[in-house]
Amino acid sequence: MTLAQKRPASPRFNNSFIASLQKQFPDLIPPTIAIAIFLVLWQLFAWTPGATLPGPIQVIQDTWVLIFWPFYDRGGIDKGLFWQILASLQRVAISYTLAAIVGIGLGILIGVNKTMSKALDPIFQLLRTVPPLAWVPISLAALRQNEPAALFVIFITAIWPILINTAVGVTQIPQDYNNVAKVLQLSRKEYFTNILIPAALPYIFTGLRIAIGLAWLAIIAAEIVMSGIVGIGFFIWDAYQNNNVSEVILALVYIGIVGLLLDKAMGWLQNKILPAEQK
Repeated sequence: MTLAQKRPASPRFNNSFIASLQKQFPDLIPPTIAIAIFLVLWQLFAWTPGATLPGPIQVIQDTWVLIFWPFYDRGGIDKGLFWQILASLQRVAISYTLAAIVGIGLGILIGVNKTMSKALDPIFQLLRTVPPLAWVPISLAALRQNEPAALFVIFITAIWPILINTAVGVTQIPQDYNNVAKVLQLSRKEYFTNILIPAALPYIFTGLRIAIGLAWLAIIAAEIVMSGIVGIGFFIWDAYQNNNVSEVILALVYIGIVGLLLDKAMGWLQNKILPAEQK
């Protein structure tokens, strides 16, 4: 008797990663073409007589060690770009967290207290227009050390969009919500957790998203003028002082990539936390 052999089932092609790439592929084509055109134009400009800036080909040739060995550490400030960026991100994380805590707290305070808002608003409007670089000499004079001075510059730059957007979000709470809270006789804690925070959350995230970009900009500005600290800002200044323009350009590319990733991460967190009707 001949036994019928069972044909093995062909494996189903179910790769979510490739499917996601195929779905996003049409969106990737325009920016890829735009970047390619920009690099070609940049290279052509670098080949023109009298051009002083290196083209992308020369930048890669001059900085291939930094590109392919970002983790080297020879001690002191002679470190790879990974450690330079990590040091800057650590400063941003510390100061940004403090700015978020203080900014949200003060924003809620002046949002619910009109008298406090009228008293502090002129001071806040005055201080928030001061550029990050202008805070550097003040922070150095007051704190006497580079590290705390850099942290203060990030903090004072990042706090304003968080504070102002939080205050606006609190003042924009619909009056119907407040009426319901009075009818239900909610306690301060219940009103805070069930009405105020959920209603103001979109404004708070708007402030947080703006602030993360400003914090990253501020740390670069602060590190450029503060000598002897590990960080991508000082790395740029040191490379410029040694006439390594290719290293400056490479660092700028890394700064842009990190800034983009920070913004995307905050946007992802916002989409995860906010309810669908508030997005």
